[in-house]
Amino acid sequence: MPDGSHLSTGATGRALVVEDEKNIRELVTFHLGLEGLSVTAVASGDEAIRASEAEPFDVVVLDLMLPGVDGITVCRAIRRQAKNGDVPILMLTARRDETDKVLGLESGADDYLTKPFGIRELVARVRALLRRLRVPATAPAGVTVIEAGALRIDRDRRQATLAGELLDLTPHEFDALVTLAARPGIVFSRKALLDAVWTADTHVTERSVDTLIKRLRQKIEADTANPQYILTVWGTGYKFADV
Repeated sequence: MPDGSHLSTGATGRALVVEDEKNIRELVTFHLGLEGLSVTAVASGDEAIRASEAEPFDVVVLDLMLPGVDGITVCRAIRRQAKNGDVPILMLTARRDETDKVLGLESGADDYLTKPFGIRELVARVRALLRRLRVPATAPAGVTVIEAGALRIDRDRRQATLAGELLDLTPHEFDALVTLAARPGIVFSRKALLDAVWTADTHVTERSVDTLIKRLRQKIEADTANPQYILTVWGTGYKFADV
């Protein structure tokens, strides 16, 4: 099971770049290398799945449109793995259709970037995703373990368990869960959750919050239609039940 601690406190890390266009793949690989990352670059979905099964990574840059196995399938496959189930994933898409972006986020991606993109923006997005692993999620001072019913959240270890079973949460899912669970009964607007979970240089929308909550509920709720932990406050946002 993933332990949520891919990146060490050092400046280095491992990146998996999945891009079938050679020029883009080499450009991204070069600039992530300048950031101190050790990069494994592959050109197809099949290669990406094999690489992610073989070793852990700190971040994945994944093209949506790949020959053979597409990026959505790769993303879902990675999310089911033990080694990289919680790795931050930045999805690249050549389409500007909102449906593609939402589909990417629902498949488990943490962020998306539309082609053509500036390399400085891509590097900034990757930095932001890596930073989520180093910065503790927001919670009241002194609170390191949060317990609610069968749910237990350990902020220091960045792990959450449900009935003793370790949950496979992405960094954004974990941060959203801590933000809500640390203040049961307090209503968070979508904008407030956006600010708490994503960083300023990550250009996502409030709809991304709904997608994230949907994914989180699928992992912690016995019945997503009647959630026990994360409740919707219609017209406002979300709150954690005062269990």
